[in-house]
Amino acid sequence: MVDDDLWARIEPLLPPWPERSPGPKPVPDRLCLQGILYVLHQDIAWQFLPPERGFGSGQTCWRRLDRWQKAGVFEQLHRILLAELNAAGELDWSRACVDGSHVRAKKKGGAATGPSPVDRRKAGSKHHLICDGKGTPLHVIPSAANVNDITQTLNLVDGIPPVAGRPGRPRRRPKAVRGDKAYDSKAVRRELRRRRILPVISRKGAPNIKGLGKLRYVVEQTFALLHQFKRLAVRWERRLELHDALVSLGCSMICWRRLKKAGS
Repeated sequence: MVDDDLWARIEPLLPPWPERSPGPKPVPDRLCLQGILYVLHQDIAWQFLPPERGFGSGQTCWRRLDRWQKAGVFEQLHRILLAELNAAGELDWSRACVDGSHVRAKKKGGAATGPSPVDRRKAGSKHHLICDGKGTPLHVIPSAANVNDITQTLNLVDGIPPVAGRPGRPRRRPKAVRGDKAYDSKAVRRELRRRRILPVISRKGAPNIKGLGKLRYVVEQTFALLHQFKRLAVRWERRLELHDALVSLGCSMICWRRLKKAGS
């Protein structure tokens, strides 16, 4: 599941294991990462990881996920892959698209959960996403299901990491941001212009901007790719930081597939 090229990018990011750690010899990092990816794809409970695959116990993979999240491994990986895509000319900075998508939360409580307006007020979360013009995920913010999309617009824009890969300073700003009427706000438009970003947002009570639906299709496609990872389509992790880690890993895998396709 983890090919040699991807592992060569991930291994230097992993924190070193203590030389004199108590207990038996730890499961190799690469096998633990494969176990985490198996859960991300299949959405099985950690304790049901098949032992014959050599991943170690579900508790081992869960603890390694927690350890790597604290070290910022998955955010760094996402940033590295974005830089490689940028260097290959595979990022479209001429426009970015924003949108939100609800996901059900299976465990009660936890940070960033709330009554879902689309699921009979059951506990749920929402993924707020900004992607480039080709649908590459740049930043994702999980929130409670009852949080309005418009409240996260500027957080999404400001949360885009500095993307290197080209001569000059790392890129952080698209030329334009496209959104539907849920993002209609004078304050948001003003703040986007202050950041030298053109707001292309439909106004409430007015016809949609011509061609906006076709241009926004890319963000819907990105959500479909992200939620193909079954662990992200339904939120199981009660701890928000662990869910964040899996979201960053999912974004990284999308970037990795596009990078491999660009190089083929």
